[in-house]
Amino acid sequence: MEFHLSDYSKIDSYLIAHLDESIAELSRLVAQPSVGAQNWGMQACAEMVGEMLQKRGFTVEILPTGGAPVVLGERKGKSDKTLMFYNHYDVQPAEPLDLWETPPFEPSQRDGKLYGRGVSDDKGHLTSRLHTIDALLAEDGELPCNVKFIVEGEEETGSMHLPKFITANKEKLAADACIWEFGGVDHREVPMQYLGLRGICYVELSIETAAIDVHSGLGGSIFANAAWRLVWALNTLKSPDEKILIPGWYEGIIPPTARDRELFAAQPDVADEYKTQFGVKGFLKGLTGGVDLQIAEVFEPTCTICGLTSGYQGLGSKTVLPARASAKVDFRIALGQTIERCLVLLRQHLDAQGFSDIEIKFMGGGPAARTDPDHPFIKLVVDSAEEIFESKMELIPMVGGSGPNYPFVHELNMPVATAGLGHPDSRAHAPNENIRIDLYLKHARHMARVLKGFAQ
Repeated sequence: MEFHLSDYSKIDSYLIAHLDESIAELSRLVAQPSVGAQNWGMQACAEMVGEMLQKRGFTVEILPTGGAPVVLGERKGKSDKTLMFYNHYDVQPAEPLDLWETPPFEPSQRDGKLYGRGVSDDKGHLTSRLHTIDALLAEDGELPCNVKFIVEGEEETGSMHLPKFITANKEKLAADACIWEFGGVDHREVPMQYLGLRGICYVELSIETAAIDVHSGLGGSIFANAAWRLVWALNTLKSPDEKILIPGWYEGIIPPTARDRELFAAQPDVADEYKTQFGVKGFLKGLTGGVDLQIAEVFEPTCTICGLTSGYQGLGSKTVLPARASAKVDFRIALGQTIERCLVLLRQHLDAQGFSDIEIKFMGGGPAARTDPDHPFIKLVVDSAEEIFESKMELIPMVGGSGPNYPFVHELNMPVATAGLGHPDSRAHAPNENIRIDLYLKHARHMARVLKGFAQ
């Protein structure tokens, strides 16, 4: 069923009239720190989210995991169909603090934006959806369909415990479709529908060759150097032509389809935008732009050294032979690859290359997953956005980033659609993170149309 502007006039009027109240609620949520990496404020924020859901008549459970708790909320609606919202309450660390124009946990409005850590990723998405719930309840006294919220606290640190939590709570989490935690518009103000997320296997590789650092004049020619051992081990992982050298790594990968290429061909070329935004002169493997660049960006596996630590790195010189060295490495994994197999192959490779002394610590991750671009639920979300954004929502087969969508798609067997209030200058994960309040309102209006349309 199609809904038109007149069908939503009362809902839209409510959303506009009560927008300041919703922004105030968001500001209170942002003011509650919930930095997962620092275990700061996690329980308090989970309880705050639970209270926000209870205020709307949701039955709420705050359930423990091996890490941060998960908040579940459920409210019955008029239709037997059930729509799930996946969000997260944890945020990235705010450092470096000196680059913030206003304190990260003291939300500030200026120039039509609200600033604060987590305001876009992901607390604004959560409260905007609750704003939609308020409007629907104000108009009808009930929701058009059953609604469930799952709000976790470990998304920013790899969602380590979420897959097992979902497996153990399939009945509680049963639903017909899911709206994901993020979404937004591109630089043209066109809303984007991201249909899948690449997987990630994040590891720390480390080695200890001595009990303490050693004077390099004493040990340089007779003791093993942890930094060199690690560098040599890293050098075996990837060749200069960007091929991952771990045997069996590319086996079982699902290649992009003709439909994927068709969807990417409909997108503007991103080459010049990337060069300007990131200050790069060109791309790896001779890529110049177009569909091939976009396919490589999201469908190919990667091996990225994210950080290296060893020895002395302060001012001036210090003649020391490092006893310890470590590297943070993320492997973005393609459709068809699994975490378990990747870890086994990595261990086997390092052992075969003579690096059994390199320790592998799994830091988090999950496999890639996506939803069929032609699924009816995707069509509903896409079609209902056009009236709000005055532009058709564009379909993107995959994005290079990662998230815990695999258990939703393959364990709970539901289509997952993205929709949100992000914009190119949201600065998520960076200083001065922000949302545009006009997009906050548009997302709430969009979700009202999705919920009512889904109930039909």
